[in-house]
Amino acid sequence: MNNTKPTPGKPAQIIVDGKTLECPTFVGTENEKAMDISKLRDSTGYVTFDNGYANTSPTTSSITYLDGDNGILQYRGYPIEQLASQSTFLEVAFLLMNGELPSKTELEAFEKEIESHQTVDESFLKFFDIFPKKAHPMAMLTGATVGLSTIYQTEVDPANKDFTKKNAIRLLAQFPALTAAAYRHGKGEKRVAPKKGLDYASNFMHMMFSQNDSYSVPKEIVAALNLLLILHADHEQNCSTSTVRLVGSSAANLYASVAAGITALWGPLHGGANQAVMEMLEEIQKDGGDIAKTIAKAKDKASGFKLMGFGHRVYKNFDPRAKIIKVACDQVLKTMGIQNPLLDIAKKLEEAALKDTYFIEKKLYPNVDFYSGIIYSALKIPTDMFTPMFALGRMPGWVAQWKEMVEGGTTKIGRPRQIYTGYTKRDLKRG
Repeated sequence: MNNTKPTPGKPAQIIVDGKTLECPTFVGTENEKAMDISKLRDSTGYVTFDNGYANTSPTTSSITYLDGDNGILQYRGYPIEQLASQSTFLEVAFLLMNGELPSKTELEAFEKEIESHQTVDESFLKFFDIFPKKAHPMAMLTGATVGLSTIYQTEVDPANKDFTKKNAIRLLAQFPALTAAAYRHGKGEKRVAPKKGLDYASNFMHMMFSQNDSYSVPKEIVAALNLLLILHADHEQNCSTSTVRLVGSSAANLYASVAAGITALWGPLHGGANQAVMEMLEEIQKDGGDIAKTIAKAKDKASGFKLMGFGHRVYKNFDPRAKIIKVACDQVLKTMGIQNPLLDIAKKLEEAALKDTYFIEKKLYPNVDFYSGIIYSALKIPTDMFTPMFALGRMPGWVAQWKEMVEGGTTKIGRPRQIYTGYTKRDLKRG
């Protein structure tokens, strides 16, 4: 596994109130530059203020490289475009978790290992029965994921590499069953056990939609789902991944750490964005499909309307995943013979926005969420399951990031500072 140490650079100086601090600098393998300010407070009494951690790097990592200015995304050095067109999701999962793509023999062994751990004990799955039928699946999945730790609680020590490997496999193998169980609970349907001999994507769709043994998954659906999972597999230090690492820094077990990541992903500004996009497109459709009116509302700050699926915290250029998924969206719907009016609205909305100087100047380009929901809909996955699908894809990334942090052995428990702006000391006086 390639985990090259950053190259030291010339020290930088920070001068505050006449005090000078020499800060070590270093450069990553893709020329990303960093300044180590860990001694700033002790030396000067100051801390940095970085709202949203936009300029803060709490870790080094060899997993995912993201260049937002140039629209580049790479897993372990491999461009996302190549992995999306040439790999399976389990190959990508192996790559993220182990550092290299598997050989044919390694992949076969990995697939068999996943298959041997994919069944969740039925007595545990009764956990879903306590929830209301209308419970959001992300709430159920959060509880179910951390609940798995109770089954394996004698093997959750993060310091034990054998336990870490076992739990990584278990989570990747069993999360599809948990996701399908959450879906079927909401439908009031009996749970379906995994079926041996099916690939990862097919098995998931089987557990979601099978009503009898005659159910089979069309190859175009398998290909589309495989693509979506790969595109979501990791994305550097985003909100949910940073949450997994932060919780894991306390020596919390993998299940607890990932469960925390699931709750972070649930937010509409993160993993819930594709659901918000679909709801927005549906509202535009109900309003007569008036694109000009929608664009005007998006530009009017007083309207309270936000154009979902445009812009990204990191990408200041086109999201490379969005380019892939836009093409895939056309292909999937065409292959499956589906006419989706929301796709037409999405395309017109994108075209109008990309010609408008307001969006061009603000670099608001479509992101991965803009088209993913349309594909999920084509696969008959309901809107409230979009974010769980995101979590299913992101699982190997969360596991890989947690594993890297734990096995690196240098991560301190996360403990950000704050700038206090409340009352100064005041005395409590009673009658």
